Amino acid sequence: MKACVIGASGYTGRELVKLLLAHPRIELSVITSRSLAGESVEKIIPQVVGLSKDLTFSNPSIEELCQQEDLDIFFLALPHGTAASYAISLLQAGKKVIDLSADFRLNSTETYKEFYGDDHPAKELLKVAQYGLPELHSLSWEKSNLIASPGCYPTSVLVPLAPLLSSDLVSCKDIVVNSMSGISGAGRNASEKLLYCERNENASAYGLPKHRHLSEIEEQLSHFAGQQVILSFHPHLAPMNRGICTTISVPANDQTEISKIYEAWYQAYANSPFVNVLPTGSFPQVAHVVGTNRVDISAHFDTRTQRVVICSAEDNLIKGAGGQAIQSMNICEGFEETTGLL
Repeated sequence: MKACVIGASGYTGRELVKLLLAHPRIELSVITSRSLAGESVEKIIPQVVGLSKDLTFSNPSIEELCQQEDLDIFFLALPHGTAASYAISLLQAGKKVIDLSADFRLNSTETYKEFYGDDHPAKELLKVAQYGLPELHSLSWEKSNLIASPGCYPTSVLVPLAPLLSSDLVSCKDIVVNSMSGISGAGRNASEKLLYCERNENASAYGLPKHRHLSEIEEQLSHFAGQQVILSFHPHLAPMNRGICTTISVPANDQTEISKIYEAWYQAYANSPFVNVLPTGSFPQVAHVVGTNRVDISAHFDTRTQRVVICSAEDNLIKGAGGQAIQSMNICEGFEETTGLL
């Protein structure tokens, strides 16, 4: 099966290239980047030496990509807004598309404009896009040729919290989420605030009070809760290259018991190879999940405040981006879900 990655100059795109080149069922035959066109893939991404088969970055037009009949699936590692223009043309050409931007993660055009500042560039596609979180949504090409791969922060929140809200095991009100992300989560563009001397031995909140991923988190949680969920979300940049550590504090209700929470998780994720449920009293660590497509979760009951404290950890570039996109592809193509992933 031949694949194309569009926009492979950033951290997410490069990680996706590395994973696809090592995937036993995929031939990655086209890798695009405006800034790197003509450069050897092995030169820019030395980790793939011996795997890239003399591939070079290219910069074909949308029309040229659509006309390549041997390309089966396209991964869009592009900024929001730009991704939609590619998706429209590729879908019209009958291609399969997995978008790693935020363009198709939301159902509401009003919410998109509120959080992203512009009218949605392809409103009609919001009705058909599949939200690609395999642990919580059933994915199939029969439903749609467009998959919206979730954001890194939302994945770290939705995986542990959604089953609990759908089972009414915790309150839907007064939820507080604190997340720490590695610097790669801020992107690869040159910026003074991302210089080594600015970020090393330093941590800070950012994107408050309405980080863009908050829209995605609330919309999905509202779906699983069956009612509107509004929460406080506090993202931070931490002095590490990659990974996300999330702590969720949610009030208990009359149904709340740690044993029931774990029972709900075991039931929801019995067939989910990438969810690792840790016992209460232990805490997920970023170092344990970096380089994998896994998310580790655990829960703890605070009797003093009558709140449940939920922790999760994941690699923002794999489970939070490229790995999750490949996981969705594996499922839709009928491959083993874990193919090409750790």
